[in-house]
Amino acid sequence: MTKQSLSGWERRYHSIAFWWATGFGAGLLRPAPGTWGSLLGLALGYIILQQPNAAWILAFGALVITIVSVFAIGAIEGATGVHDAPEIVIDEIAGQWLALLPLGFIAYGWIDLLLGFLLFRLFDILKPWPIGPLDRKISGGFGVMVDDLVAGLIAALILAFLMINLH
Repeated sequence: MTKQSLSGWERRYHSIAFWWATGFGAGLLRPAPGTWGSLLGLALGYIILQQPNAAWILAFGALVITIVSVFAIGAIEGATGVHDAPEIVIDEIAGQWLALLPLGFIAYGWIDLLLGFLLFRLFDILKPWPIGPLDRKISGGFGVMVDDLVAGLIAALILAFLMINLH
């Protein structure tokens, strides 16, 4: 199923909500804008992981991103009538940060970072239960965000399990 693009929205480049929701343009990259958004989330997450209390910063950051994004995405949907356009990748950034949470508590290496990225992308793309039903049943800005947040949390749980048991 192809998602409807925001390319027909004439005012898109003049909208702060558009730039926010597209990860300041990461969602305009092709192919696979969601992967580009996740890569931006991974890069920013790596920077955050260098800070003390990184896990708390990632969690709080994901919360703030979610709150702001619900309103920004709602404004975009109101202006365009388009739900969850492919250019919207702010949800991937928040989800990726949640997937990286275990790295803030446990010593990690680049393989752990890569695994956090791949696990998040796997769950975000395949949308197994409960992610898929959430994606289909919840509308609006929160509906765009919630499947990625749950994908990030599931990825984090699996990453933590693997890190604890394989390190």
